[in-house]
This record gives sequence, structure tokens and C-alpha cells, in this order.
Amino acid sequence: MLDINLIDINKTRITRFAAALGVAGVVATLALRGPRDAAGFLIGALLSMITVRSWFNLAEAIGASGKLPSAGSALFLVVRYLLIAGAVYATINVLRSSPATLILGLLVSFAAVLLELLFGLRAST
Repeated sequence: MLDINLIDINKTRITRFAAALGVAGVVATLALRGPRDAAGFLIGALLSMITVRSWFNLAEAIGASGKLPSAGSALFLVVRYLLIAGAVYATINVLRSSPATLILGLLVSFAAVLLELLFGLRAST
């Protein structure tokens, strides 16, 4: 069983992993699928990084005070997803980017968090 307390989650390292995966993904997508899909991947990766950073900020706000954030913060969380949905719609319909490459870009931060967990597991043993 994984003890999460043994793993030190490092936000800076996650951000660096996400940036590296984003750049690698854009280069690979550009080589394999062309500039439209590379732009879609880039937009997805940027949205992913913005989202993970906002979750970090929310976690810090809750952790520092021990209480839930204000209603404005909760409203921002909801509105953020509406803005992301609008950006996804525009990317697919305006740029004519493939939805699959955009979704892969959106998964960049998820992959970065997994890499950080693996890094933490390896360092703790």
C-alpha cells in the first residue's frame, strides 16, 4: 500500500515535468501531424498547466487557513471550466485541430503528476 505521507509532492518539479512534456508533445505532434494539431496540443498543454497551478493555489489557500476558500474562489473554479470548454470548442472549430491531440495536451499535467509520484516513490526507497 502506498503511504502518501512518504511522498513529497514538489510543485516546481511538476511544473517543469509538464513544461518538458508539453514541449516534447508539441515537437512530436508538429513532426507527425502538422502545425494545426501542434497548436491544438500546445493550447491543451497550456490549459492543463493553468489548471494544475490553480489547484495548487487552492490547496495552499485551504492548507494555510484550514478553512474553505471564499465563494468567489468557488465561483472561479466553476467559471474556469466554462472558459476551458470555450477554448476547447474554439480550438477545434477555428483551428480545425484534432480533438485527440487537444485532449492529449490536456493530459500533460496529469502525466507530470504521475512522473512526480514515481520520482517521489523512487526517492523514498
